[in-house]
Amino acid sequence: MSGLTITLALLAVLLVVVAVLALRVRTRPTLTTPAERAVHATLHTASLAARPLRRGLDADSAAEAAPHLRGLTAADALGLADANGVVLAWTGPHARLSTHFADAAVRASEEGRRILIKADELDEPGVRALVVQPLLPGESGSVGVMGVVTRTQPGPGMLSAIAEVARYAGNQIELAELDASRARLDRAEVRALRAQISPHFIYNALGTVASFVRTDPEQARELILEFADFTRYSFRAAGEYTVLADELRNIDRYLTLERARFGGSLEVRLQVAPEVLNVVLPFLALQPLVENAVRHGISSKPDGGTVTIVAADEGTDCVISVEDDGIGMDPDLLRSGDLDAIISGASGHSATESAHVGLANVDDRLRAAFGNDYGLVVETAPGAGTKVSMRVPKFRPGVAV
Repeated sequence: MSGLTITLALLAVLLVVVAVLALRVRTRPTLTTPAERAVHATLHTASLAARPLRRGLDADSAAEAAPHLRGLTAADALGLADANGVVLAWTGPHARLSTHFADAAVRASEEGRRILIKADELDEPGVRALVVQPLLPGESGSVGVMGVVTRTQPGPGMLSAIAEVARYAGNQIELAELDASRARLDRAEVRALRAQISPHFIYNALGTVASFVRTDPEQARELILEFADFTRYSFRAAGEYTVLADELRNIDRYLTLERARFGGSLEVRLQVAPEVLNVVLPFLALQPLVENAVRHGISSKPDGGTVTIVAADEGTDCVISVEDDGIGMDPDLLRSGDLDAIISGASGHSATESAHVGLANVDDRLRAAFGNDYGLVVETAPGAGTKVSMRVPKFRPGVAV
C-alpha cells in the first residue's frame, strides 16, 4: 500500500471521528439562552430545598433548606420558624432581626397571612423590609413560617414570588407529614392485624402441644419451638414490610402446628420460584390468606383437604396465590366487595367473629403500597374451594424492608 493511500485512509478515519463528535455535540441538550439557564438553575435550587423539607421541618432540615430558599427568593437573609414561631434556622447577615422574625412569625402563623415589617420598625442599616410569610400548603393551616430580609422595597412581584416559594416549601413539609402519617397508619394496621391473629389458632396450637407432652415429648418440644418462632416473627418490632422468603418461613411454622393438629387430613403443597424470594410485600400479608384457607376452607370439610401456595415470576411482578379445595363460598358475596363479609359467608360466622382474618386489612395495605391494581383477587364457588391471589411488583420506589 502506497504512502498516499495510507494517508488518505487515515484522513477518512479522522473525518468520520470528527463527524461523530460533531453529531454528539449537536444532539447533546444545551442551555443556550439566559432564560433557559435561569429556569434550569431555579428548578435545581428548588429540588435541593425540597430534599431536606421532605423529612419534615426541624432544626436540621431548616438549616439545610434555608440557603436554597434564600437563593430562590433572592433574599439578603432568610429565616425559617415552626408554626409556633420558634426560629429553627437563619441564613445570611442581619441575625439581630431574628427576634423581630420570631415575634411576627407567631402572628403570621395564627392569622394565616403575610406580615410586612418596614425599615422604621426594624432599625437595621440598609434593610428596607422583613417579609414574614406563613407556609400554607392548603387549607390545613400553617406548617411553618419563612422570613425574608430585603434591602430593596418589596413590590408586588417580589411579594408574589416570596408567597410562591413559601407555598412550595409548605407543600414539601405537608408531604413529609403525610408520609409520616401513612407510616403511622401502616404500623397501626400491622398492630391491628397482630391483635387479630386467630385466638382459635393459639388455643388449638397450645392444646396440640399439650396432647403430645405425654405421648411424644420430642414432638411437643419441636412444636413449642415452632410456636415460639411464629409468635416472635408475628410480633416483631421491625417495619411494615418484609420479604417473601421470611413470610413463607413463618407460614411454614403455622402450617407445621396446624398439620400436627389435623394429622393426615391437612396436606400442603408449595410451589415457589426462587427468583421471587426477595420480593418485598407488606408484613403479615400472607398469614391471613393461609389461615382462612385452613380455618374456613379445610377445617369445615369432614375429610380435610389441601392448601396450595404458589409464588410465580411474571415479568415485572410476582403473583402469589393461596388455594384450598375446601367448602368454597357463594360467589354473590364477591360482588359485595366486602372481603370480611365474604369470609363470614363461607363459614357461617358473623362478620365480627370473622374480622380477625384481616383480608380487608391486607387488601387495603396492598393498594396503599402499590396502587389499586395490586389488591386481592378472590375466586370461589360453593363446594369448589377458594383461591385468593395477590400481585406484587418486584420493585417499587419507596417500598423496602
